[in-house]
Amino acid sequence: MIKSYLKIAWRNTWYHKGYSAINIFGLGLGMAVALLIGLWAVYQFQYDRFFPGYREAAQVMIHIKQLDLDRTQPSVSLPVKEALTGMPGIRYVAESGWLEYRSLIAENKKLYLGGIGAGADYLRILDYPLLDGDPATCLREPYSIVLTAATARSLFGQENPMGKLVKIDNDNSVKVTGILKDIPSTATVSFAYLLPFAFLEKTRNWIANSRNQWGNNSFQMWVRLAPHTDLASLNHRIAGLYKRSQDVNMQHFITFLYPASRWHLYTEYQEDQNGSGLIAYVRMFCLIGAMVLLIACINFVNLATARSDRRAREVGVRKVVGSSRSEIIVQFLLESYLLTCIAFVFALLLAIIALPYFNRLTACDIRIPFSDLRFWLVMGGYLLLTGLLAGARPAFYLSSFLPVRVLKGTLQASHTMVLPRKALVVLQFVCSVTLVIAASVIYQQIRYAQLRPKGYNTNRLVSTAMSEDLNRNYAALRNDIMQSGVVESVSLTSSGATWVDSHTMLDGWEGKQTPNQLGTGIMEIDKNYFATTGMQMLEGRNFFQENAQADSSVIIVNEAAVRAMHLKDPVGKLVKYYEGGAHGPELKQVAIIGVVKDAIMESPYTPVSPAIYVHGRRGNYLLYRLSNKVAPVAAIGKLTAIFERYNPAYPYEYNFVDADYAAKFALEKLVGTLAAIFAGLTILISCLGLFALATYMAAQRTREIGIRKVLGATIWQLWMLLSKDFVWLVGISCLLAAPVAWMFLQHWLEQYNYRIHLGAGIFLAASAVALFITVCTISYQAIRAAMANPVKSLRTE
Repeated sequence: MIKSYLKIAWRNTWYHKGYSAINIFGLGLGMAVALLIGLWAVYQFQYDRFFPGYREAAQVMIHIKQLDLDRTQPSVSLPVKEALTGMPGIRYVAESGWLEYRSLIAENKKLYLGGIGAGADYLRILDYPLLDGDPATCLREPYSIVLTAATARSLFGQENPMGKLVKIDNDNSVKVTGILKDIPSTATVSFAYLLPFAFLEKTRNWIANSRNQWGNNSFQMWVRLAPHTDLASLNHRIAGLYKRSQDVNMQHFITFLYPASRWHLYTEYQEDQNGSGLIAYVRMFCLIGAMVLLIACINFVNLATARSDRRAREVGVRKVVGSSRSEIIVQFLLESYLLTCIAFVFALLLAIIALPYFNRLTACDIRIPFSDLRFWLVMGGYLLLTGLLAGARPAFYLSSFLPVRVLKGTLQASHTMVLPRKALVVLQFVCSVTLVIAASVIYQQIRYAQLRPKGYNTNRLVSTAMSEDLNRNYAALRNDIMQSGVVESVSLTSSGATWVDSHTMLDGWEGKQTPNQLGTGIMEIDKNYFATTGMQMLEGRNFFQENAQADSSVIIVNEAAVRAMHLKDPVGKLVKYYEGGAHGPELKQVAIIGVVKDAIMESPYTPVSPAIYVHGRRGNYLLYRLSNKVAPVAAIGKLTAIFERYNPAYPYEYNFVDADYAAKFALEKLVGTLAAIFAGLTILISCLGLFALATYMAAQRTREIGIRKVLGATIWQLWMLLSKDFVWLVGISCLLAAPVAWMFLQHWLEQYNYRIHLGAGIFLAASAVALFITVCTISYQAIRAAMANPVKSLRTE
């Protein structure tokens, strides 16, 4: 019997090629979208799961909470390690620096790679799989190094690297004590090598001096919890760690542990509570994937029920010869599953073709796990659910026909079938129009932030990280760069052009009316900084050219700092701020000599934060603006030779600041691009269904159209007759989609301080687009039917 049902299903599929193709294409497209989104979501949830002990790993974080400062940060001070060591519930504690790029030289091979300085127990906490070496000892010797397998191969080829020497920055030699398995792309913390934290202390005095400085929050801290530790209880116990510093400024620092299971998806924290972040977009796109699949299934249901009269006599005859309703239901469900299986094969082919482009778009390394049994079990359930969702209603509806009415020819479509079909069309277009509105709003929000005045000029502005050699030779380097003729201006700074590396607290200023401190960014710059970046001086003067000592007791502030301090005439006012010293932050009194226009150095969606600028002669970054008279490629070619002359241990590395600034919109651009793609696909799938329904309705009303045409009906009147029902349905969809889209998008926009206003124009434009596409979709069949020769349609009467 099953074999017979399958034969009938295949014959029906093959005989009605047009409808079958639309069903298979629409359903396959929906399944492919859902499959890609599902794989992407699984990829995001797999982050850090390769750690054997990821459930017990956590990062130490602090939340600074005052009336004028509310910020959570992953950087802490080194005394936190001693405070946590030996505490019940904590097995290991390890400190680390931030990812930094260094030169690695071995056997005449030179690499420039990013690595981390990590404490002795780092690999006992973040237990990356080791191919060689002992995680308990490989980071204990100061002059040692742990390489990833890829880095080891690049430096030593196929030789065994264990025990061999690597020169760091053309200065210190370290011995290879461990080889890590290559770090997967699903690692939150990724690097090419690990240096012992003790190496950083040996080579950098300021780090060695930080062991007892509670105020120097420049490091990361990691812990491994004991099994079955209650994290909430432990967080309650460690919340007041910074009170040990006896510094009144740190009494508001709340310490907490953030578990590894939350690092990737929950990046926006709120103290020790689960915040938001990428998880919101994962949920959103999973919902979109379900919507696309639902729309494809709605097409299937609508086409199957609309064509029910074609199968009515078949059902009537089967019932007369003894078939039960359950047998007919099984038959139609098998037809549904046959089409679903064909659509799934098509979906797999689409996914395989689209996956390389999808990976480039999302910056992921997603693969379809064909060899994983779990994948096929999930796909089996996926097929079962989709086939049931698509075929259940047609099967139960068709099997309900009464054979007497069917064989007498008195069966007509009832409102119980027509109304659900219309409701499903409305649901389709509600989803489609909502996505069109969402894509439009996201694009406008990104554009709105991109057009926001930056406060500086990113055109042809280039940044290079400074090494020790470049800092030692800065005067000669700057002279050669300016003499090259390819650079207009050069400046040295402690922070990049599009971010702030350091923060401090303003503890007092003239006219202060609150006991609270003011958190502010702090940048060490030279006199050329504002001219190089294009920042505008609004009041006062700039720093002196060379005499940094003369400007050691003055600062320049931005407009945001002036507003936060409520200063009316800021130039000349005295301010106290904390400056790093050999024994920790020291309170320093300075005078404001100038005010510069606000510059967006952090998020383009939030107000500019207060910032102060101090005069210095050493920096972490070199900023320089390329001349308009020279092509960038030629300019970079000349600069390469200059930088390699003064920095032989490093290759010349540079970043265009406009690209760094554009990277701030990366997540929103991804969301906008995906929303636009999925909106287009939902419209396409919905219109495929409308096209098929319009074709069927036109075929059903062929004789009616012929009679109306003979009686004098115009093509316009016939077009209106066939189109108005569909246009009304889509119009209702637009009315329903508007409040749904407004609710979700208003909530999404609330995360941005700097945001667009949701006006009626956005909703009207999206509705107009949906109606226009609908009219174009159904017009072909409507006009074709209206222009048909009535003689042919009435000949059989």
